[in-house]
Amino acid sequence: MTVTRTRTRLGALLGGAVLATTGVLTAQSAVAAPSVPLAADAPSAVAVTKLSHSDAANRLRAAGVSWTSSGGCSDRNTPTCTSFEQINLTTVQGAGTLKQASGCALTITGGTETGHASGTYSHWNGYKLDFSPTSCLSNYITGTFSNIGPRPGDGAQQYKSGSGNIYARESNHWDVTYYNCGGC
Repeated sequence: MTVTRTRTRLGALLGGAVLATTGVLTAQSAVAAPSVPLAADAPSAVAVTKLSHSDAANRLRAAGVSWTSSGGCSDRNTPTCTSFEQINLTTVQGAGTLKQASGCALTITGGTETGHASGTYSHWNGYKLDFSPTSCLSNYITGTFSNIGPRPGDGAQQYKSGSGNIYARESNHWDVTYYNCGGC
């Protein structure tokens, strides 16, 4: 009984329920029963899993997401490259979720390479991807997500998904901030 109570307390601390018979914390239970209320507009603080360029590229390829590089390279320190080095796992999963939900062909034009704006939730820190603005993708984003107005600074029109990710329409691409995987 002590083991079960310990597992239950551990599960509560992690924000979910523990299956008493197996002691397994499920992702669904963790999401269904948060122990600390979260602000509606704030991303949740969770551990971030970083990927190598090759791991991220393999995952994106498997999800049917393509990418292009104006410099034909993947060096993170060259702004004309498209790199996925140190990208967050949830960002890669979010691209896969977008591909599956939209049914659109997706082409990434920007990843974690230098040359983008700085900040906590930046390209460099693994939270953002840029996508080619096809009519399919643009129609999906503007028809599915909530318009939250222009972004301060550059005026890019922003749309917020139900999961809290932000899609900003810049001049020649969609700049997407992934706070989470978008329901993966």
